[in-house]
Amino acid sequence: MGLSIGIVGLPNVGKSTTFNALTKTQNAEAANYPFCTIEPNKAIVPLPDSRLSHLADIVNPQKIQHSVVEFVDIAGLVKGASKGEGLGNQFLANIKETEAILHIVRCFEDENITHVEGGIHPIRDIEIIETELLLSDMQTLENRIERLKKSLKSSKEATLELEFAQNLLNHLNEGNSVSLFRQKEHEIFLKLDKELRFLTNKEVIYVVNVDEYGLGQDNDFVKEVREYAKTYGREVLKICSKIEEEMVALDEEEKAEFLESLGLQESGLDAIVRIGFSKLGLISYFTAGVKEVRSWTIQKNCKAPSAAAVIHKDFERGFIRAEVISYADFIQYRGENGAKEAGALRIEGKDYIVQDGDVIHFRFNV
Repeated sequence: MGLSIGIVGLPNVGKSTTFNALTKTQNAEAANYPFCTIEPNKAIVPLPDSRLSHLADIVNPQKIQHSVVEFVDIAGLVKGASKGEGLGNQFLANIKETEAILHIVRCFEDENITHVEGGIHPIRDIEIIETELLLSDMQTLENRIERLKKSLKSSKEATLELEFAQNLLNHLNEGNSVSLFRQKEHEIFLKLDKELRFLTNKEVIYVVNVDEYGLGQDNDFVKEVREYAKTYGREVLKICSKIEEEMVALDEEEKAEFLESLGLQESGLDAIVRIGFSKLGLISYFTAGVKEVRSWTIQKNCKAPSAAAVIHKDFERGFIRAEVISYADFIQYRGENGAKEAGALRIEGKDYIVQDGDVIHFRFNV
């Protein structure tokens, strides 16, 4: 299990520059013209987690393996994208495959960087993108409704699903996102969302892209976005994508010093990954041995056998028990042997809910 985040926004807002910095590559061409990203760029990047290095200091493994995040840089959307304007629906389809949306919003003036709408207006820009996502969901749902109508005579279930889908479409026609639909826990909705992957039901993080002078006190553009985001309970992160890209060339010590000089505790990009991980209800547990110290990604409230299945399906089928040490105890007692001697190693069964940071050894029958 991993995390997949789609990077969206209008052309020339800093998406590809952000992608370059996130992935520590220069694979995404950053250019001062719309649609410089023609195909979605994808990259797998490690989830920043300092706990792994602390575990490795004790275990001294041959390698360290982080949990990963997939980032998808999607070509700039424009007004009318849901109807094929610009580069059209193919990019909206790319967003469907992600679990969360990173919405880059330009919040700085620069006469040398063109704006597709002619000027800086963050809320207008956000609403353009969100309208296109909503229109795409409506079109997707309308197509499903047409198919359901054709199968009414041969399927009783189709009648119930049709009625439900029509209610959802009415909700969308009023300008509401799927995320605000009241019957999201209904089994029919869960089925529809799994199959259609509604764009406006995904977690959204607004990333306000400022110039280097905007990293301190919020400018008026950023303040507008923060107020807008409050209405929907969404996160807002502030970055300067150009500075983040420049930090790629720094080693960890230089990066820490540079961040300190800016009055920051972590890079904006590390915050993006961390918050994206948390927003989707994901946590990490660890395995620690001489061959590797590794982080594994699971959903919160995941029981031990299901957590074991992330390593290998056989672990779930033949699950016997989990030998668990909390991260804090593993560090305090300097490893597994010390934790055993201190009575900090616990034997847990099939109903154990794995906690973030657990260091686990699974016992199973083949």
